[in-house]
Order: sequence, then structure tokens, then C-alpha cells
Amino acid sequence: MIPYISNTEKDVHDMLKVIGVSSIDDLFDDIKPHHNPKSFNLPDGKSEFEVLEHIKRLASKNAAGLIPFIGGGYYDHYIPSAVTALVSRGEFYTAYTPYQPECSQGTLQALYEYQSAICALTEMEVANASLYDGGTALYEAVMMAARITRRDKVIMDGGVSPIYRKIIRTYTSNLNYEFQETPVVHGQSSREEIGKLLDKDTAAVILQNPNFFGTIDDHSDIVKKAHELGVLVIESVYPVSLGLLKTPGAMGADIVTGEGQSLGLPLNFGGPYLGFMATRKKYIRKMPGRIIGETLDVNGKRCFVNTLQAREQHIRREKATSNICTNVSLCALQSVIYMSLLGKQGFKELAQLNLDKAEFARQEIEKIEGVEVKRSSPTFNEFTVCLPVDASLVAEAMIDKGFAAGFPLGRYYQDMEKYMIVAVTEKRTKEEILAYVQALREVLV
Repeated sequence: MIPYISNTEKDVHDMLKVIGVSSIDDLFDDIKPHHNPKSFNLPDGKSEFEVLEHIKRLASKNAAGLIPFIGGGYYDHYIPSAVTALVSRGEFYTAYTPYQPECSQGTLQALYEYQSAICALTEMEVANASLYDGGTALYEAVMMAARITRRDKVIMDGGVSPIYRKIIRTYTSNLNYEFQETPVVHGQSSREEIGKLLDKDTAAVILQNPNFFGTIDDHSDIVKKAHELGVLVIESVYPVSLGLLKTPGAMGADIVTGEGQSLGLPLNFGGPYLGFMATRKKYIRKMPGRIIGETLDVNGKRCFVNTLQAREQHIRREKATSNICTNVSLCALQSVIYMSLLGKQGFKELAQLNLDKAEFARQEIEKIEGVEVKRSSPTFNEFTVCLPVDASLVAEAMIDKGFAAGFPLGRYYQDMEKYMIVAVTEKRTKEEILAYVQALREVLV
């Protein structure tokens, strides 16, 4: 029986008193006045046909035809048609959470294969069944490292995505953690500055490879030094690059995270995306989310189960490793279909195409007078350029030329208003790259 709850003015007053505010308006004090609705005087409703036509007119205003040379963690990769066809099957897209293993063998096997693929890609021992996106996965890795080490100091390399660093600081704003950030030197992690900060109070060092500026680094030496003090190393990676680059597992990293959008997921105006996480087997019980395992049923047949589910839904809240109450299983499924279609050799060829096309673009951009391509460190498919004028103005002007020119760095890095990151994927043709270079030359005249 559901109890009746009165909504009288006295009840409201009593509830507000309990939480320590005098009025409902006080609950919204954090919202700036200019964000408040100007009016609730809404127009009359429209028919379905009228609404669709209105939405089409709005959509036509988007610059949807731009050729993207923008990256910063999210990339325009080609997605084979088979990926969409397979993931759109009713058995997959109608599934939610596999609470009953005996009824969810298909979903559980798909997630098990996804975990296996992530382990193979990163050369780590265990992976979970996905998180929301790369940024929140990195935050979860920080919390996981703190649980393992029982320490509260975290070192963040300046080459880690500023978006991810903002996410971490936001999630931990009310928690007692100390964050120290180190600069990037010539595109590389500063060994000297990280070494100064490393001590026995440090829970983890957060690194990224390739970093936000696009440069490649081998962090094996940092890992070794961190481990001497019992410090864990968290590595955020761009999965496509692992077709060529040294894996975080080979570097000795303890926890690996990343954004899985490049593994067969469209950009979709910002999501939904996919956060992946992998770690060493000895840390598996400190890992958040859900982990799928393989076993045998009573008849000796291969089957799949939820091996560990350290979520607040399943165990006591104070013992939960995360309050994530679902995951993006459909996105994880889409990524494992994509990886399966490419295969090991296809993944290597994809990475090589990205590297080669980016290098061609670098060479052509270098020919533009007044433009400097930063070459102090090797890069994968993304690189930094220094322009003679404000990069934001250049990016704006390039829209009229039909290009999303890149990621201006001035918004996130002080004194870098003239710097921009340019990304080149396998989808960019020679003709598009040359047209981009010509447009950039014209804009800078």
C-alpha cells in the first residue's frame, strides 16, 4: 500500500526546514540569474507534422557538411555498414541489464568478448563491461587507485586532456583529495617535475598517450619510478593508436582507461560514447562496474555470468566501488563488433593509415608561410600547429571554407591562443587535405 503524502504548504515548509532552507527558491541559488527561464508562457501546441517541419528547419541551420580536422579525444573514423546492421538487431538493442544470466547469455557473451578485446588491445589482464565515457572512466580510475593505496594525493600530467582533468576535479570537488599538475616539456611528460612530486603519500600518476597535443611518449621510466614508491600509474589511451604504439600494459601501467568512441561509434553530436577500463588481475576487486566471466553450467556447457558486480544496486552502498547503476552495453557491443570486423591486421593497417595521412598533412601545412608545425616530439594522427594569429579566429573563418579546422588551445591553456591541434583520420582524402591547406593559406593572407 502506497502512503498518501499531503502537499500542503505546511508540509512543504516542514520539509524545507529539515534540509535547512527557508524557501524553494533557495534550492536554486546556485543557478545564475541569467540562466533562469525568462518566462513559462509557452506557445500553443503543434501537430506532429508541424513539429517535424520545424525541427527540419532548425536542423538545416547546422553546418553539418563541414569536413572535420578536429580531434581532441573524439574522431571521425569510418564505421563499416555491417556494424550498424548487426548492432541494430532486436536481440541486442532491446536488451538492458543482464540480471538473469540464464535469460541473457547472448548479452553476457557479447560483453565478455568486449572485455577480452579490450584486454588484448591494451595488454592488460582484466577489463570491466564498460563505463560511460573516457572522462568518467579516468575519474573512476583515480577513485580505484585511492582505494588500493589508501592515499589521497594524485599527480596529473599537463598532457592529459583538460576536459578530463576538469571532469576529475568536478567529481572530486567535495572529496578530500590533493591534485598536483605538472607541465609538458617539448610535448613530453616532465620527468623532472613528476619526480619532484612523487612520494609515499601519492596514490597515482595520471598520464596520457598520445597526449592532448598529439605527441607520443613511452612512460616506462615514469612507471618504474612510481612503483618504487608504491604509486600506481593510470594511463589514458587513444585505442586506435594501439594498432602501432607500445601498449600501456607493456609500459607497466596499473590501470588503463580511454574513450571508446573511435571504436566504431559515430560522433552523434556528443554521444552516447563508451568508457573502457582495464587493470591488473590483483586489483580486480577494486574495479568499478560489472565484470562478466565464463564458466560451465550444470550440464558442463560453456556459459557466462556476472562474476563481480560491486555496484550499489547489488551490495551494501558503503561497500560499493561505484554508484554507476548501469553501463553503455550497446555501445560496448558496437565497439567489439567493430574490432572483430577489423581484426588484428586490420587494426594495424587502420593505425598506419592514420599516421601516414597525418604526416602528409603536416608536411603540406608546413609549406604555409608563417605557420609552424611543432615537431619536438613524434605524433600519431594529431599534431599541434602555431599560427601567426589567434587560432579561434582562424577556426571560425575556416567554417566558411567548409572545414572544422582543428581544436584551438587558447581556451584551455594560458598563452596558447595561437596554437591549434589538427587531427587527420583514415577518412581524410588527399584532395581534402590539399583543399584544407589551400583554405588555411587563404584565411591567413
